[in-house]
Amino acid sequence: MKALCSRFSFYAGFVVGTFTLYVFLRQVWYERSVPVRSSNYDKIHDYQLRLEQDRKVWKKDRSALFNLEHPHRKGEDSRMADELYKKVRILCWVMTGPNNLEKKARHVKATWSRHCNIVVFMSSVDDPDFPTVGLGTKEGRDQLYWKTIRAFHYAYEHHAHEADWFLKADDDTYVIVDNLRWVLANHSAEEPIYFGRRFKPYTKQGYMSGGAGYVLSKEALKRFVEGFKSKTCTHTTSVEDLAMGQCMEKVGVVAGDSRDTALRETFHPFVPEQHLTVKFPKSFWYWSYCYYPISEGPNCCSDISVSFHYVESNLMYLMEYYTYHLRAFGYKYRYQPPVPSGYKELLDSPPNAPPAPAAAAAAMDPQPDPVPDKKPVPDVSDKDQSVEAAHS
Repeated sequence: MKALCSRFSFYAGFVVGTFTLYVFLRQVWYERSVPVRSSNYDKIHDYQLRLEQDRKVWKKDRSALFNLEHPHRKGEDSRMADELYKKVRILCWVMTGPNNLEKKARHVKATWSRHCNIVVFMSSVDDPDFPTVGLGTKEGRDQLYWKTIRAFHYAYEHHAHEADWFLKADDDTYVIVDNLRWVLANHSAEEPIYFGRRFKPYTKQGYMSGGAGYVLSKEALKRFVEGFKSKTCTHTTSVEDLAMGQCMEKVGVVAGDSRDTALRETFHPFVPEQHLTVKFPKSFWYWSYCYYPISEGPNCCSDISVSFHYVESNLMYLMEYYTYHLRAFGYKYRYQPPVPSGYKELLDSPPNAPPAPAAAAAAMDPQPDPVPDKKPVPDVSDKDQSVEAAHS
């Protein structure tokens, strides 16, 4: 009888223990699965919110995004910015790749690119949802110039009549597009000219830094495309910005001076922190590449700077906030850049007043009065190996 009781106790204990273990493991599994489900739900919800926001900001057409409204805060006097937005039409194409759409490109899409008239994200493959244009290349540093060649050809063939200036930027470049319009406003899109951060080696007039971004006039874009058709330009090297500069020189496109009237640079190949606080050793490639004398510290950068490179996604939003929202009370800006030719009447009239006759006549002219360019300003982008280091 004792043996029977022992066996019964053993089996009863085994069943109870097994059931208890089952209940415990099920509870652990449930607790772990709920956050995962919640996380997935949050991701789907965030994605839907982003799509809804995109519909309010962008009109999608032919893999390009057309801005529905110049983004500025209500209550601000943005007459000058709005007028330049209409007259200095900029297509921004952003070099990216399939693996960078979520990590980098979507943050460009949510911040500075909203100030462009047209935005096109160029990748190696099509993505109709983002959207991106597939250029039919591979990914990798050795493909940069191929992507650049095909991207500019695509912009010319599909959007030449919809913009006056064509900006190339990386997906880790931050651009203050409104400041770029100031740089361009005294120039005609019919001039064979391009602007950026000018570097000086390897070409007579220098070339523009790829990382800091560069912008071509419509005439410069036309000559670039025709240069490849006539074989004046070819794919000579994978160092994109240098190859671009060599082609520009061959087809007679001038390297423009993008500095402000205080001779401070507006395009920058590094993040603001490096330009403002870091002392580059004299052996650093930057000293021998920059076309103009380098200023360190606060004088490194114009108050109306155009671009910075190596900007991580979280810094994109900080830059957007600092540029368009943060203000110090009680100050008038110390640097007052000259008003572009043909726009002064706009500032003389009170807000919401009808344009003066001179301003109305100027509005009928699709091109601002051309102003003689400064001396050619080469930009120092990413160099050969040094060049490649700066591009990475």
